Amino acid sequence: MTKGPLDGVRILDFTWAWAGPHATLLLALLGAEVIKVESRRRLDHTRLRSLMTGPTMTSPDHSVIFNDLNIRKLSLTLNLSQPKAVEIAKRVAQISDVVTQNMRPGVMDRLGLGYDDLKAVKPDIIMLSSSAVGSSGPERTYTGYAPTFAAMGGHAYITGHLDGSPMPLSGAVDLRVGTTSAFAILAALYYRARTGKGQHIDLSSTEAVSALIGHIFMDYSMNGRVQTRAGNRDHLMAPHNCYPCLGDNRWVSIAVACEDEWDALRRVVGDSRLQGERFADASSRWQNQQALDQLIGEWTASRSQEEVTHALQEVGVAAMPVLDGPALVQDPHLRARGVLQSLDHPAVGERLTVSPPWGFSRTPAQIDRPGPLLGEHNQYVLGELLGMSSDEIEKLAAQEVVY
Repeated sequence: MTKGPLDGVRILDFTWAWAGPHATLLLALLGAEVIKVESRRRLDHTRLRSLMTGPTMTSPDHSVIFNDLNIRKLSLTLNLSQPKAVEIAKRVAQISDVVTQNMRPGVMDRLGLGYDDLKAVKPDIIMLSSSAVGSSGPERTYTGYAPTFAAMGGHAYITGHLDGSPMPLSGAVDLRVGTTSAFAILAALYYRARTGKGQHIDLSSTEAVSALIGHIFMDYSMNGRVQTRAGNRDHLMAPHNCYPCLGDNRWVSIAVACEDEWDALRRVVGDSRLQGERFADASSRWQNQQALDQLIGEWTASRSQEEVTHALQEVGVAAMPVLDGPALVQDPHLRARGVLQSLDHPAVGERLTVSPPWGFSRTPAQIDRPGPLLGEHNQYVLGELLGMSSDEIEKLAAQEVVY
């Protein structure tokens, strides 16, 4: 099998929940060996969620969320409340390139696994510490999840319907924190390749969200404007919305950015009411969005998603169907690109998963192993990498050090 671009990079991963595991998932898909540290005493949130979904999900190994977030990773179970487990973790760090963690600030230091502790055994180690609001400042001990990151980061306030409450984009926020973390790790690896020096990365999940809305900060600082919620609408473009189509809960997304696109849309729709002064230019269309959306919606409502999409795309107007789960699985374009891949998992059987989003011509990202069973790779990490005997490993398991 062709090796990925991060082949040879080893990551010791103490993250859990969603954002941290997403970061190391991206790196695993690029070829890094990711060793996920877990414990039966403190199961990952996403493993626990499998126990809440009914009688068919009766094991932490059955969690669809966990198995999707941890593709290609290895599972090592260590009870970090025991000093022996901490020493084992340090030994694994000594043969690793990167350590990731998303505990509250101070937790890893109290365990004896902080950056200074790991740097003492591996001088060029790279460590990423991701927390709710960063490791410094008066609120550094605050806990948080995606909705609170979006709230304090400023994104929730501007998201939602104009007359509604703020709406945090929970899943997207966690994934944003994960991609920001992965990017930072890649930058640190590049720096170390040039200088031989590792470093500590302090990542605030809230600030990763704030970085998405720099234009909001700029508008306030320059103009004193506080931007509000706008639903599906844009602050400049119109039309810019989702419109109903034939069928049950079927929609199409349409966005127009310039006069050429607007003229093309008018020709396709063929409604003389779109010729009026209310829609003569971008400013007029923006000011009359409600009427504009009504007219476009009347046209789309009598047509299928596919008909609207093809008619507008043929003349250069951005239009796409809003696909639900079944439609995504059946979509011919996604199938042609091999986006959905079948993956066999020892606990749940064959399932569809989404392939890596990058197409490298020389070093392809690939999925060659499912998410791990709990403690599945204890023998590999402790035996092959650290050189422990089977008797030693069994003794550590009996002592609930490896647990």
